[in-house]
Amino acid sequence: MVSRTARTRTLIRTLIRALITLLAVLLWAPVSLGATAHAAPAAPAADCRALAPGASAAAERAIAAACAEVAAGTWYTWGGGHGAQPGATYGQVDPTDPASEHDPERRGFDCSGLVRYAYAQAAGSDILNGVASQQYYTHRAAARFTAAQGLAPLLPGDLLAYGTSKDLHHIAMYLGAGKMVEARQSGTKLMVSDVRLGSGYFGAVRVNTGQVTGHIHQTWGTGVWTKAEPRLASDRVYAFPYSTTIRVHCQKHAERVSAEGYENDVWSYLPDYKAWVTNIYIKGPAWLEGVPDCGDKPPAA
Repeated sequence: MVSRTARTRTLIRTLIRALITLLAVLLWAPVSLGATAHAAPAAPAADCRALAPGASAAAERAIAAACAEVAAGTWYTWGGGHGAQPGATYGQVDPTDPASEHDPERRGFDCSGLVRYAYAQAAGSDILNGVASQQYYTHRAAARFTAAQGLAPLLPGDLLAYGTSKDLHHIAMYLGAGKMVEARQSGTKLMVSDVRLGSGYFGAVRVNTGQVTGHIHQTWGTGVWTKAEPRLASDRVYAFPYSTTIRVHCQKHAERVSAEGYENDVWSYLPDYKAWVTNIYIKGPAWLEGVPDCGDKPPAA
């Protein structure tokens, strides 16, 4: 027969074990649950936002505007986004791309139309109206980067251009962490993609959304070629498709040119293109007022 004392001891040991178990649950379970509750969720495949620090407030706004269109499921449409005002428009059929047959039925953007809209939202004005090449060569460049520099110097909001100096055919917006947001091609919606460094990547430009300094002028005419040197036989660099705002660094007397019923020997150096253009195609007098003489040394800008 078990004594009352033995039963009491057994009961006490049972109670102590129960208390120890309860304390373990109270002390350890919240820690485990808390760790689970605060674990960082896996980033979705199309995480459209600034993915690195350093972007300006304007660049952040441009990214937000582009990413809002991604979230809305907006289509790529060839020619989309190039209406009188920035914003989605119905596209056109690209004669070279059968996938564009439905673009006239879809409101959306092409690559430069999306960039135009995003930076118009960021700046409050239509500062990047034009095709991809004009956006890359914008006189609003705060900084430029070559393909050889890779992604290291880039910040979210920088524009990535694809093609050659004579034919920049695609542009996208860098997000950071090797990602970009783009309107890529007909038959797809706006998307977040890996940056394609080996697919004709030409370089990047950082957009200045504030006041532009320097000698700002306007070209006239269509298909006007800039040259590597101030002479007609020099290598072609880029052709202005139509009247374009340019930044002139300096000007000099060089080869005399006759064109469009005018004759002039003055050429201007355009630092954004690293090229020259005859002053015949710059609106204003033959010698631009206020623009310095380049002298005999190559322009540094």
